[in-house]
Amino acid sequence: MPDTAAYEPTERTVPTRSRERASYDRELVHGILDEGYVCHLGFVRDGAPVVLPTLYGRIGERLYVHGSTGSRPLRMTGKADPGLAVCLTVTHVDGLVLARSAFHHSINYRSVVVHGTAYEVTDPEERRTALGALVDQVVPGRSYDSRQANAKELAATAVIRLDLNEVSAKVRTGGPNDEPEDSALPHWTGVLPVVRGYGTPIPAADLDPSVELPGYLAAL
Repeated sequence: MPDTAAYEPTERTVPTRSRERASYDRELVHGILDEGYVCHLGFVRDGAPVVLPTLYGRIGERLYVHGSTGSRPLRMTGKADPGLAVCLTVTHVDGLVLARSAFHHSINYRSVVVHGTAYEVTDPEERRTALGALVDQVVPGRSYDSRQANAKELAATAVIRLDLNEVSAKVRTGGPNDEPEDSALPHWTGVLPVVRGYGTPIPAADLDPSVELPGYLAAL
């Protein structure tokens, strides 16, 4: 674990616009990552950019992504010694910013962008740990309340890791930035908060009625 409280900015992690919204604070980056579980993984395939939505898990200064062993990006990480150059992003939308003018409409958000090289995880123990982290990223505590992957399932699952070295966060908060001359216009302006929530768990049709709802699900 690095001693510094912030990641070192690089040419790729310094934005060209709205630089005041950028942050390299390690705690902020970890918090944004830990609150989510869906990322977008970008890479180049056959000379063209590809971006795939997928699940991820964080352990310390590493992110793990999993998929089928037949998946193109996961196959590519094991082909070449340098690994696969990727860009991974995570975004939370916190509010819709409604201005008086269409031009100044925006969103309040928190995002993380990670640049780096992804490598295939081949160590059996690291793979098992990573897969458990992926399950717990979605529902904390779930990996201990489910059957672990067997040999056949592990053989069909590939895992890649991406170190958190070249990282930045970007955050927008606050209300609309209307032009002074628009202040008298008769249009509602403000922020419409966006809140993530969960509904009542729906048991599977074949669930034994004696199996109670786990506390970690009730807590959600």
